[in-house]
Amino acid sequence: MNDQLHECRACLAPKPYLFLPMGDHPPANMFVRAAELAEVQPSFALNTQACLHCGLIQVADQIPADFFRHYLYVPSGADTMHTHFGAFAEVLTKEAEGGLIVDIGANDGLLLRACNALGAKTLGVDPAANLAEIAKERGVEIHVAYFDPKTAETVRKERGPAKVIVTTNTFNHIGDLHNFMAGVEHLLAPDGVFVIEVPWARKLLEHNEFDTVYQEHVSEFSLLSLQKLGAFFDLEVVDVDRLTVHGGSMRVFLRHTGTRKPTAAVADMLQEERDAGMLDADTYDKFADRISAIGKQLAAMLGDLKGQGLKVAGYGAPAKGNTLLNYFGIGPDKLDFLVDRNPLKHGLYSPGMKIPVRDVDAIAEERPDVLMVLAWNFFDEIRAQQTDFTARGGRFLVPLPQPTLVS
Repeated sequence: MNDQLHECRACLAPKPYLFLPMGDHPPANMFVRAAELAEVQPSFALNTQACLHCGLIQVADQIPADFFRHYLYVPSGADTMHTHFGAFAEVLTKEAEGGLIVDIGANDGLLLRACNALGAKTLGVDPAANLAEIAKERGVEIHVAYFDPKTAETVRKERGPAKVIVTTNTFNHIGDLHNFMAGVEHLLAPDGVFVIEVPWARKLLEHNEFDTVYQEHVSEFSLLSLQKLGAFFDLEVVDVDRLTVHGGSMRVFLRHTGTRKPTAAVADMLQEERDAGMLDADTYDKFADRISAIGKQLAAMLGDLKGQGLKVAGYGAPAKGNTLLNYFGIGPDKLDFLVDRNPLKHGLYSPGMKIPVRDVDAIAEERPDVLMVLAWNFFDEIRAQQTDFTARGGRFLVPLPQPTLVS
């Protein structure tokens, strides 16, 4: 497989700029069972590139076919996402006006369950059969498949065109964006809206969020990249909302060209991206230098804490955390264990570094002195939950945007 892209997967411009080669990484959600600890995991080069024509940050898609048939990430593990999707469901239900809402990458059904509670007609599409069963238990119908033009045709025949197609933190997993968009174009009603919610690449650069890139997160989008991509399929960006979730995200609304005048927010965000230098190679070179410095600083801080005889654990076992652990070489010699609220990960080991993952109850049992927050995008929630830990003098080590010890 090619470990670099030779054209941008959004705007198709040639030769995306390589600025942060991070070496070989296993798939960030390929957690390891105890019986597999001695085995060598498959790993692939994580070469981060930027398109200097549209600002898309991207890595080559090297994940094996059918990898997402069994998946371990669920949004339900974070209270923040319950609140976020509850409010988002109101937006989507209003846009649908009684028509069909299709959620691509519906996961465990958290968003569509909220839509159903508002009386919406819904259907999820997701390749992960294990998560589809969870969604079904919540009253959410899932069509188990990868989304492509063939799936779009099947859904349209069975349910008719979709008034709303939505994808939340799934679009950044798609290797062949043009194939995906061909499916959207076919399924979307003439007066329908396609809503994409993803982390915003502008914030990735601003806050040093290099760990948002991993083997499954193959794209980090600028608004310009979505605008140029949509144009291939007669879809136009007509509105955008800025979101704080996941370290800074955007919610982008696309409609058939000419059916709705774009809001001022679209032009404002596009100008902000230009002003931030998202089409300049120097911007990405400086970012790579900052990440290198962060890695050295974090290694020094962890070495000092362990040198003091302190017990250090990691809070969260998110995919992004595995990029950080593997790139900076942080293993069980630095972190005794990880904790996570997702029971699907308990008893497993982190990919690559093979740090054991335990239930959050392990904090009270093992009494670590410091928790390194790998799920930094939920730090406020984590801190609010860990009052007993802080009451006994526990501290948090937040690695990004700069390594910081928080009492």
